[in-house]
Amino acid sequence: MTSWSTLLNQCRKPSGWIGRLLLWRMNAAHSKLTDWGLGHIAIEKHDTILDVGCGGGRTVHKLADMVTQGKVYGIDYSKESVAVASRTNARWIDRTRVEIRHGSVSHLPFSDDVFDLVTAVETHFFWPDLPADMREVLRVLKPGGALIMIAEIYKGAKTMAARLAEKYVPCAGMTLLSADEHRSLFRNAGYSDPQVVEEHDKGWICGIGRKPSRVKGSSPDDTHKTPNPPPEPAPPALRKSDLSPSGRRRNSVRAPGCLVSASRPLIRASRSRDANPSLLVERISDQTKNGG
Repeated sequence: MTSWSTLLNQCRKPSGWIGRLLLWRMNAAHSKLTDWGLGHIAIEKHDTILDVGCGGGRTVHKLADMVTQGKVYGIDYSKESVAVASRTNARWIDRTRVEIRHGSVSHLPFSDDVFDLVTAVETHFFWPDLPADMREVLRVLKPGGALIMIAEIYKGAKTMAARLAEKYVPCAGMTLLSADEHRSLFRNAGYSDPQVVEEHDKGWICGIGRKPSRVKGSSPDDTHKTPNPPPEPAPPALRKSDLSPSGRRRNSVRAPGCLVSASRPLIRASRSRDANPSLLVERISDQTKNGG
């Protein structure tokens, strides 16, 4: 039990020579899993991407190859991981296409609405406060941006690795979720249209959720407000023949959405001096002469 607990803790936060060895092992072991997961999301060449829990930096390197006109950031709270990931991506860092930072998912050192995509490969079950950390990731995503979480173990998977992880979850501080619980996690954190893909034979899982897009010109709080109803259509134009000398309509005429009574003035008199029947008739006469 002690050996499994130690191994899981090293996976959570690599340290020392064992951590360095594990990081290089992860770079190779997670490569196919990462390719499978990233195949479920569209990545554009100009995207700005963050890899949370970047580990040895292999995912950052893959993403940098894809976003030829963008930039990829990696963040990890293990200093050992930051050092290994920096070496793995030294070429991209020299070209300012990659930046590796030391930090926690619980307090991301970025402004709001920065990233088109956030990736998390084999890390989310180690996050300190998963629901709150999901909201922190949501904060740094651009409206319409996506979070994709990729893992080779989850609750209910029929693999030996998943069963061992479930057994030692209490002593490793992990949060294993089922497929349905992944959907609920995204939905409860405020993501839209959560999707979960499972590779049953291998026990892999991929969860995707997007930050809701905002209506142009609205604030975040206005996104879900009911829009104002459309204005009622204007009544049809008047003809001089429709009015009596007193300025009233001769017969009741039904216009879209209203009924004008013969006993009620067509246009309500305002408090202005111009609002009297004789001036109204003169105006209509002038419009008729001018073709209006």
